[in-house]
Amino acid sequence: MKLDPHDHTVLGSPALHSDILIQRAVGWANINSGSRNTAGLLAVLAALEDAFSVLPATIERVQTSTSSSVAADGSVSVDTYAPALKITCRPDAPLQVILTGHYDTVFAENSLFQRVVTRDDGALNGPGIADMKGGISVMLGALEGFEAHPLKDRVGWTALLSPDEEIGSPGSAPLLAELGARGHIGLTYEPAMADGTLAGERKGSGNYHLIVHGKAAHAGRAFHEGANAIAGAGMIAAKLHGLNGQRAGVTVNVSKIDGGGPLNVVADNAVVRFNVRVPDAQSASWVADAIDDICKTPPLEGLHLHLHGGMTRAPKPMDASQTALFGAVKNVGDLLGQVIRWQSSGGVCEGNNLHAAGLPNVDTLGVIGGDIHSDQEYAWPDSFGERARLSALILCKIASGEIDAHKLKQLRLETL
Repeated sequence: MKLDPHDHTVLGSPALHSDILIQRAVGWANINSGSRNTAGLLAVLAALEDAFSVLPATIERVQTSTSSSVAADGSVSVDTYAPALKITCRPDAPLQVILTGHYDTVFAENSLFQRVVTRDDGALNGPGIADMKGGISVMLGALEGFEAHPLKDRVGWTALLSPDEEIGSPGSAPLLAELGARGHIGLTYEPAMADGTLAGERKGSGNYHLIVHGKAAHAGRAFHEGANAIAGAGMIAAKLHGLNGQRAGVTVNVSKIDGGGPLNVVADNAVVRFNVRVPDAQSASWVADAIDDICKTPPLEGLHLHLHGGMTRAPKPMDASQTALFGAVKNVGDLLGQVIRWQSSGGVCEGNNLHAAGLPNVDTLGVIGGDIHSDQEYAWPDSFGERARLSALILCKIASGEIDAHKLKQLRLETL
């Protein structure tokens, strides 16, 4: 693999200049778009539509799916989400690249963390500047630069920007599955690690909500007529916690128990909320069966249990397709003088969804930064241009055939 004149033309595009990439990302980050802030999400969505209009592509808002959620009192409701933005170029080309990102953040509408500032050390500090409005800007710059490549017609691409990644992609998961099934290579723009390392294999994740219905009674006069949902929830939580250490790499985190009421009333409702992480498909099956066993039998007479949720993102191992793709990306990085390394991660992202649908992908092609999901979130300005050039050159090498997209897809299908 080597740089040719066409690559140099793409890499010299003004669209890859850091100042353009940064200015755009800062503007987006200064609009609060927490996952539940519909007005803010729609404002960013409009800004993204305008920004991506420079590309020779079809831009459309796509309706996301609904999902159910469990309230603190155990009631179940239907949730809706903002639209996803789908940008499509050359859908009939022989090679299809799927690029994904999310425009929601973890910061609520009333968060005190609302604006991007520059730290004394030069880093940009702001909500979503790394995770991942900076990454979306990198994506756009890379696509704009790639469109100057003479072999661009060999490659079609679809970018999907979702509104709900930070809450597990409940509304956009079907869209990700559809795109993953028909694409050859996936590029996702979560931030890289603080030292620039990319995420390699990822654990799978599941979110569960167990509703415990009991029977209320006076705690003094008629205690034994009641069925204490809080006590039952605590017993179940202890059993769930006891699954830790039983299988390598599997963790069960009981994060919250809702419910109960006055001290003189036997609690008639509770909700146990917990997350699981698994390293592989076999572990996912094991923990799902273990959870079912625990949650099918009430620990106290008079209680009724209803389990909601499940595995939301499958594990993403370093299979043959992932290993080959990372090797190719490393070679591209070498051409640019960028050292590409990767390491396993317990975190999850849209890359898990795409891999589960049959798409080999790199999911940390965004900017270099750290302290995400906190008011210390930061991104290094120099990384904007560096990462945009990396993605642009990856697209060039897919077009030239130096990255064999068909072979990578076949390798992934062989392990499904």
